[in-house]
Amino acid sequence: MADDTKAPEQTEATEQPAAEEVAEAPEIDARDLEIVQLKEEAGALKDRLLRTAADMDNLRKRAEREKAEATLYAATNFARDLLSVADNMSRALAAMPAEAREKADEATRNLFAGIEMTERELLKVFERYNIRKVETVGAKFDPNFHQALFEMPTKDHPPGTVVQEMQSGFAIGDRCLRPAMVGVAKAEG
Repeated sequence: MADDTKAPEQTEATEQPAAEEVAEAPEIDARDLEIVQLKEEAGALKDRLLRTAADMDNLRKRAEREKAEATLYAATNFARDLLSVADNMSRALAAMPAEAREKADEATRNLFAGIEMTERELLKVFERYNIRKVETVGAKFDPNFHQALFEMPTKDHPPGTVVQEMQSGFAIGDRCLRPAMVGVAKAEG
């Protein structure tokens, strides 16, 4: 049975003498010197080729990442402008309590049903473009997505918990589109 272990490979430097060593040796002719020089040049070119290939691969990956981010965040300004539309729909729905809506005439109930449907559709479109409402009430205050308008002393919630939302916040992807305007619990004291 043959032994499967191999001797460690020798590097090119140990197999072939360097061009300077060949030039100093009197028994080596000019052709051998040229071969050594060509091998050194081929090694240098191979190294440059490998480095260029790695650079091109990194450039391709970076371009793909930038393209994905540009696609994701392209609608940021447009979405930010549409947030006021979503706010106005929420305000319109909040203007009349549910009990008053039930007692209202059919035309008013239909109007509110249309506003609710339009608001739901707008939120579905936001969702399709990776725009979502930021969680607020009951969540821990996050300065990246919440803007504290006031602190409320309370024993019902731990300090730093969002207890009231004044205006909804939205995020696109993992970036804040608009922070939620909130009230935050603080320890009574």
